[in-house]
Amino acid sequence: MKISSLKNITLLTLVVVGFSACDKYLEENPDNRVELNNLDKAAQLLTNAYASGSYTFTEWMSDNVSYTFGTTKLPEHDQAYTWSDFTGIDQDTPANFWNTTYDAIAHTNEVLAVIDKLPGDEDRKNAIKGEALLARAYGHFMLVNLFAKHYDANTADNDPGVPYVTEPETQFIKKYTRNTVEEVYDKIEDDLLEGLELVKDSYYSNSGKYHFTRNAALAFASRFYLFKGEFNDCIDYSNELLGANPSLFIKDIPALLQQRVNVEDYIRLYHSPTDDSNLLLIRQVSNFHLPNLGHWPTRDLYSEIFRSNPYRLTDEREDPAWLAGENGLAATKFEFLFERSSLTSNVGLNYTIFLGFRGEEVLLNRAECYILRSRSLNANDLNLALADLQLLANKRYRATATNQPTLTIQALRTYFGTNSNDRLICLLYLLDERTKEFMHEGLRWFDIKRYGLPVQHVLPDGSISNLDEDDDRKVLQIPQAAIDVGGLEPNSR
Repeated sequence: MKISSLKNITLLTLVVVGFSACDKYLEENPDNRVELNNLDKAAQLLTNAYASGSYTFTEWMSDNVSYTFGTTKLPEHDQAYTWSDFTGIDQDTPANFWNTTYDAIAHTNEVLAVIDKLPGDEDRKNAIKGEALLARAYGHFMLVNLFAKHYDANTADNDPGVPYVTEPETQFIKKYTRNTVEEVYDKIEDDLLEGLELVKDSYYSNSGKYHFTRNAALAFASRFYLFKGEFNDCIDYSNELLGANPSLFIKDIPALLQQRVNVEDYIRLYHSPTDDSNLLLIRQVSNFHLPNLGHWPTRDLYSEIFRSNPYRLTDEREDPAWLAGENGLAATKFEFLFERSSLTSNVGLNYTIFLGFRGEEVLLNRAECYILRSRSLNANDLNLALADLQLLANKRYRATATNQPTLTIQALRTYFGTNSNDRLICLLYLLDERTKEFMHEGLRWFDIKRYGLPVQHVLPDGSISNLDEDDDRKVLQIPQAAIDVGGLEPNSR
């Protein structure tokens, strides 16, 4: 089997890029291709199994931002902010994420098509196969949660999902159909569980967290079962990762602040592969993290998000922050990296290291499941949720000699001003913590979809634009080229 050494094009990516890219690919001399005939080449190909595109454009659609004056606005910035269908295919657009994700999936399929027949050590072969299955499952999981409705057991067998691609391309134009959301989730689950059985960390040398390790796979399982609403499974996989000492997987923000020499040091420490909380690191080509572009939280919104808490204590996540335009702030989470197009070039691509999974998410997933199942199981579930939330609070809020960040039901009742529904106030507090913890990381959008939360955006003239609870625009439109050439059905509008 022959494959491109740099890029494998599938129809789903092809129809986004256009026919010109296909012509160049078809004109490529076959002598420039590499035969996938040993485990080293298979493992190397999987370095391309993680999408280079970012989904953090969802931040511009969320309630984490308001209108930022003084920053450059590209079309995709304002289209996201007004929940209009995106027209571009450049980086930081849904079309680019679709394109790069299906391209990453194509690499996994090339490996999976031949891995069982390759010679070599069976343990290593299984480890490579496990990573490929997990990467394929993850790519489809992110696609279905962006371009389809959130999983609902009552409607998932009818809701249009995305194509689940499991074979390499063997023809130039191949028509695909959209699997239902239920079908996509079933296929994700099959790949995820098989990958979990096979993946082994011992085959990665000094780059483990840039691949699916077992811990990253457990974090993926935790998110998958939370989104699917299977709370016991989410708790079980979260337990397996977090173990007897979950605090090991919570980033110690006060310690990072003490270690830093400057802001750049803090960012490098935040993203360090040696930090136990960082479970999967992904290199992503993006301009999102540049504070002179797009929409950010205004100073008032930023302050409202980070200074509201039951403890009346300083939230260590609030500072440091970059200035963004005339009235915005951006939390310092991303390293500004640049790849030149050649050694002598002054042009190239901005990129950063994105944290695909973190231990804090797994802890909050587990706490959320305790809260959601507390209605049907024993009352101790709320106490278990509070215990998890307390672990996070211990490393996020600055204690004083007279005040500790002590989380209790009574503290939450006082904070939210109600004694009527302890389960609800625990959930509201948890969602507030998720907002703070994953600021600028794109996860807030999925909370908005999962809970049907409305969003309001202030426009430049001071008027208000609304995204309602069940607004169709919460489901991203399938890229136009995939509709026109690929034959996929568009989402309703």
